[in-house]
Amino acid sequence: MTRLSRAQALGVILLGAACIGADANLVVGRSAPPPPPIDHVFIIVLENRNYDATFGPGSAGPYLADTLVKQGALLTQYYGIGHASLDNYIAMISGIAPNPSTQGDCPVFTEFAQTGTSADGQPIGLGCVYPGQVQTIANQLMAAGKTWRGYFEDMGNDPAREATACAHAVIGAPDPTKTRDAAHQDWYATKHNPFAYFHAIIDDSVSCRAHVVPLTMLGADLGAETPNLVFITPDLCHDGHDPKCGDRPGGLTGIDEFLRHWVPAITHSSAFKHGLLIIVFDESGNDDAACCGEQPGPNTTVPGGGGPGGGRTGAVLISPFLAPGTVSEVPYNHYSMLKSVEEIFNLPFLGYAGRPGLASFGADVYTKR
Repeated sequence: MTRLSRAQALGVILLGAACIGADANLVVGRSAPPPPPIDHVFIIVLENRNYDATFGPGSAGPYLADTLVKQGALLTQYYGIGHASLDNYIAMISGIAPNPSTQGDCPVFTEFAQTGTSADGQPIGLGCVYPGQVQTIANQLMAAGKTWRGYFEDMGNDPAREATACAHAVIGAPDPTKTRDAAHQDWYATKHNPFAYFHAIIDDSVSCRAHVVPLTMLGADLGAETPNLVFITPDLCHDGHDPKCGDRPGGLTGIDEFLRHWVPAITHSSAFKHGLLIIVFDESGNDDAACCGEQPGPNTTVPGGGGPGGGRTGAVLISPFLAPGTVSEVPYNHYSMLKSVEEIFNLPFLGYAGRPGLASFGADVYTKR
C-alpha cells in the first residue's frame, strides 16, 4: 500500500474540504472508468409502473418492454426514490431528497422555507419552490457553456390555465394544473415539470421561457441545434399516469403510442450519433422499496410514505455506446441517473448524487465503445 507523507495527506484533506464547501448542495466526486464521449442526453420520464407490470410477461406496453429492450439496455434494478411524483422529478435534476410538501405533489405553489443545511448538503425546511442558491443540473450546464431544454407535452394548450412556456402557478396560489382540462385537450401537469420548482430557473423569466417549452418544439430542435440535455415529459396519458384522456388511451398503451413516435425521431437524428436516451419511470405503482443506500434526507423519515423509497420500476437505455439486448442487474435510482449525466458532462455532483459509493452507469451499461 502506498503511504502519503504528512504534507500530502494534509493537501488531500484540504482539497476535500474545499470541494465540499464550494456549494451548499453540491458534492464533488468521480467514478471510474469515465463514460464514453456522449454529447447529447435525452431523458423521457414516465409514470407509476412497477417493474413486473411493465417488463413482465404479457405487458400492455410491448413496444417498450420488448422492442426497445432489444434495441438497448434493460436496467432490471432501477428504483424511484419516493412517493408521490414531484419528489422523484426534483431528485432527478437536483439530488434533493423529499420533504412533506413535495411528497404531496405541492397542490399549492408555496415557497420552500429553508431553515438550514444538513451536514450532507441537503436544504432543511418545508415547501415547494427552492431558493435561488439551490442549483439544478440546468444551472450547471449553463455555467459550463452547455445547453439544455425541458419539453412538456400540452403545456399552454389552454393559455388561460397555464403559460405557453415556463408554466407554473403564482407563488402562494393553488396549482391550476391539478384539474384536468379536457375542453382544451390540455393534460399538462406542473408536478411533472421539476424545473418549475427552482427560483434559480423561474426567476429569470426570459431564460425560463427559452428553456422550459412545449413538446411541439422538439421536432425542429432535433433537426437543428439539439441541446446537450433534453428532458421530456409526456402528458398525463402518454406518460401512463391516467387511464384515459378524453378518447385517448393512457396507461402502458398511451406510453407505447408516445414512444413509437418520439424514440425513432430521437435515435434517427444527427444528435444521436454520440447520444444516450434514458427512459425511466418516476415511481412504482405498488411498492416503496429502495436501493443504493438511499438516505431519507433531513425533512422526512420515510420518502416512500410507507417505506424507504419509490419502488422498483426498471429503466431502458439506448445508445450507440451500448450493445442491443444488454441487461444490467446493478442497482440504480434517480440519484444514480443524475450522477451519470453529470459525469457525462464533467459536472460536479449535486445533492445525493454525490453520496460515497453510489453507482453511476458503467461497463455494465456501456458495453460497446
